[in-house]
Amino acid sequence: MASSDVKLIGAWASPFVMRPRIALNLKSVPYEFLQETFGSKSELLLKSNPVHKKIPVLLHADKPVCESNIIVEYIDDTWSSSGPSILPSDPYDRAMARFWAAYIDEKWFVALRSFLKAGGEEEKKAVIAQLEEGNAFLEKAFIDCSKGKPFFNGDNIGYLDIALGCFLAWLRVTELAVSHKILDEAKTPSLSKWAENFCNDPAVKPVMPETAKLAEFAKKIFS
Repeated sequence: MASSDVKLIGAWASPFVMRPRIALNLKSVPYEFLQETFGSKSELLLKSNPVHKKIPVLLHADKPVCESNIIVEYIDDTWSSSGPSILPSDPYDRAMARFWAAYIDEKWFVALRSFLKAGGEEEKKAVIAQLEEGNAFLEKAFIDCSKGKPFFNGDNIGYLDIALGCFLAWLRVTELAVSHKILDEAKTPSLSKWAENFCNDPAVKPVMPETAKLAEFAKKIFS
């Protein structure tokens, strides 16, 4: 399939945009990356996602698909014969992957984001406690889902790996900003090893933002 048939509207620093980029890489689907400028929304974006007006948007034969996890599922369904399956084949495993992906977006990432905005020491301590509780949940989820293999999805990166892994660059930037190790290998050894495997995967490496570059970008948007 020509890359002209598949376009992705996004931005290099967005963890949510990273999700479909990893999925497209896993499926070896060539695509054109249409980068949005921070602080403005292109006509194409507003036309393609008039409801939420947000990135990412996948354009497949000019048909828009919105919301990062929905796009990942669409990629898995559309290119099912190419590359490894992203969603687990077992219905229960698939339900668990979706459950934890929702938890990551609705609880864990919200806590991570609030860390950068936390004011006093008491507020920071409360956020650290939230994140550590979340990490403990995800450590157990990893052990249950991976069944002793390198990824949540087993031998290959899958839906839940992408859902959490897309935040690892921002996690590093947050750790630098607050001088606190959030993903601690002493407390969550399995999750820490998983993060290393995830970042080194050939589908992830080309789209994982460099920590220094992302830290500079973070200073601009949080200033």
